[in-house]
Amino acid sequence: MSVKIAIVEKKLSGEMTIIHQATWSESQLSALHHANYLLVDGQEFEMLEGRMNVNAGLLEILVAVVADEKDKNKDATE
Repeated sequence: MSVKIAIVEKKLSGEMTIIHQATWSESQLSALHHANYLLVDGQEFEMLEGRMNVNAGLLEILVAVVADEKDKNKDATE
């Protein structure tokens, strides 16, 4: 079994952007039960929720970017 997925980034502005699309195997889908974060092109994202888009025939995984330590320290000093 395989499922089409779309990883959708929710930005601070509320805008939603698809950042990755692929077909995942059953073992990849099973791994979602054990993960809270995803890496896409070297950027870390926290998984927020998922929804099945019946019209598009894919599983959408809603994520938010995780600020790295440099960004956190920069914000703290401003």
